[in-house]
Amino acid sequence: MNRNVCAMAAILLLSTSQAICGDASTKPSASTPSWLGSLTIDGFLSGGVAINFARPFNKINFGHLETDRANWPQFNQAVLNVERPLDQKATGLDFGFGFIGMLGTDARYTQFLGQTEYLIHDRTQLSIVEANLQAHLPILTKGGVDVTIGQFMSYNGFEKLTSKDNVFYTRSYSSNFGPFVDTGVMSIVHATDWLDLYAGIVTGVDTSIGWPGDNNNSPSIHAGFALNLLDGDLSILAITHSGPENPNVKDPLLVGWPDGVIGGIPAACACNPNNAWLMYNNLTATWNVTENLSFTSDISYFRESGGYPVSIFGSSFDALNALPNGFGFNASLFPQHPRGANAYGIAQYATYKVDDSIKLGARVEFWRDAKNFFAAAYPGYFDSVNAEHGFPAPSVIEQPQGHGTSYLAITAGVTFSQKLTAIPYFSGLILRPEFRWEAAVNDAAPFFGPNGPKRTQGLFSMDVIAPFAIQ
Repeated sequence: MNRNVCAMAAILLLSTSQAICGDASTKPSASTPSWLGSLTIDGFLSGGVAINFARPFNKINFGHLETDRANWPQFNQAVLNVERPLDQKATGLDFGFGFIGMLGTDARYTQFLGQTEYLIHDRTQLSIVEANLQAHLPILTKGGVDVTIGQFMSYNGFEKLTSKDNVFYTRSYSSNFGPFVDTGVMSIVHATDWLDLYAGIVTGVDTSIGWPGDNNNSPSIHAGFALNLLDGDLSILAITHSGPENPNVKDPLLVGWPDGVIGGIPAACACNPNNAWLMYNNLTATWNVTENLSFTSDISYFRESGGYPVSIFGSSFDALNALPNGFGFNASLFPQHPRGANAYGIAQYATYKVDDSIKLGARVEFWRDAKNFFAAAYPGYFDSVNAEHGFPAPSVIEQPQGHGTSYLAITAGVTFSQKLTAIPYFSGLILRPEFRWEAAVNDAAPFFGPNGPKRTQGLFSMDVIAPFAIQ
């Protein structure tokens, strides 16, 4: 017999005998995917309607951002996600990146200043939600350090900007009026199996680098810690986003940052914008009681140490307030010292997975906006970004300042998921109907009816989400 044939026969006989004896060393191991093999390109399309039974005369669901338009369908999000995530099991050096782009009416609120905020003059806008580089560094601890550089979503709170990742179509008050996106550096130190430490420096809420992207040219800190307990069934994240956030626009002609002020104080905050801190603090705990039942508590406390003027034009950040007396405005109308403001509350979530196609959800939230500083409505195309820049935003709707409103919101909904096989690239269809009732539990009337203010509003809302995957 040919020696090669003999050798092959011997190898075959040896392999067969090892398999019979159960030699684990001969079992095939999963091949390690290539770096590009971990690249994903996916996203979703979403749109919905929020039907307000109070029939507000101005078509505004007060206290809402993405679902602010009453009784009118809208195209909320077309999201494209291109990502090579970090390998969560990596023990050595690893690199990744993330990019999320958004087109839709929700993009009015996901803008980085100085980039695409004035690109499209319509309710439907385009924004970059994330664009960053990531690295896992095997340093400091056994678990190493994850570093993100670039633009990314804030870590505050339970709810995300990408609607597909939330339980409901409508959002809680604390997530509507908390921080959204950041530019900077974030590090996560995996100190132990159960403890992660967060530390980052960012340019500020919704800002980029340099003028006009950074509205006050001062950095903020983004830091906290996370606990991973009960074999992963209990996770707790405590995070703060703190720093100067008041816009530093002081020019009467609204073209830059020269020395136009009222009494030597920038009118937008009655303070030095680079010294007055705005703090967003969240404690988010999720307990997976069983495989199908989970509870999440999201506790928030927001504090603005600066002040704000009496609102004449609708927005307390209105740069027109900086016009001098020669233009017909009386500087005595505006405060000369910081007043400060705070908001706090808790949103309690419960979800139950009936099966792979049906999930039940409930949310109860109490939220106190002690001086009506945080909650507002932004019906204009550019109201939100104009307010952040410190530019005129005359159509912004705010409640009487200094009075304070306590909000109670109760939401119940169902998520229906259906797999699709007939349409290329689209993997399924998600429907999320919900009922929401909300009220001011003090003597405020922040909502709108057919003839004026109301203390309550009830909504039936539903959105449709179509996920897709290209790679």
